[in-house]
Amino acid sequence: MTDQTDMQTQIMEALSTIYDPEIPIDIVALGLIYGVDIEEGKDVTVSMSLTSPSCPSAAEIPADCEKKVQALEAVESVTVNVVWDPPWGPEMISPEGRKTMGMDADDEDEE
Repeated sequence: MTDQTDMQTQIMEALSTIYDPEIPIDIVALGLIYGVDIEEGKDVTVSMSLTSPSCPSAAEIPADCEKKVQALEAVESVTVNVVWDPPWGPEMISPEGRKTMGMDADDEDEE
């Protein structure tokens, strides 16, 4: 049986293969994944946001999340919840994502 940490890693790796079609960064690096809960070792709930409520891929991205996570062997069921609190902002992009986008890495140091 896969332990929780391994399963969490597999889920995040699967989610990191999904990209917002308008931004060249995966949804994990974009900071769109707010949480992954695993119940009874097999039922997964993904809490995520989108870059905006009017995102043209608002149906596609969550559906891709469900499909990718459901494809994992240890997963029995998947629920994807799109949440708007806290609202997503560019500050949620990972350092790797910021570098990929050519954002100034010094922006983080100016606080």
